[in-house]
Amino acid sequence: MKPASVRPSGAIWLALALWLLSLSPAWSEGLALPAPGPKDTCPVCGMFVSLYPDWLATALYKDGHMHHFDGPKDLFKYLLDLNKYAPGHSQADIATIGVTDYYGVTKIDARAAWYVIGSDVLGPMGHELVPLATEAEAQDFLRDHKGKRILHFDNVTPTLLENLDHGKFE
Repeated sequence: MKPASVRPSGAIWLALALWLLSLSPAWSEGLALPAPGPKDTCPVCGMFVSLYPDWLATALYKDGHMHHFDGPKDLFKYLLDLNKYAPGHSQADIATIGVTDYYGVTKIDARAAWYVIGSDVLGPMGHELVPLATEAEAQDFLRDHKGKRILHFDNVTPTLLENLDHGKFE
């Protein structure tokens, strides 16, 4: 008797792909995240995100659905207030968070990125957290664009985001 053929389901392949992506901390080659469609809007501000590919940020959930943002600032607003923007979801539901590296214009792991605030570079929503792939690039960007501070993912707070909206960089 010939054994039955077993084919992995799409969910298993998605889980395997996400696990493999999680093994690399910075994904300097570029994080593989689907691009937004022309009608996809930011869940925080409502802007059409495909108009801002150089600033695009994405939260990919373990179940495969995702939200795109017109910049890291709105991504962080979303992540820090999931009860408001995604009721019933938690940080644990999110598999991958990507931001667009300023210099390489590639998707990188938001948790491994370096962020410069207070620079002369504005994003779609004004003052922005400018994501960079390496500390050296963040230092160069800070110097070249009159930045005020370099932050890591865990240093971003709701107060910092509110201050950015008002042009304050302390």
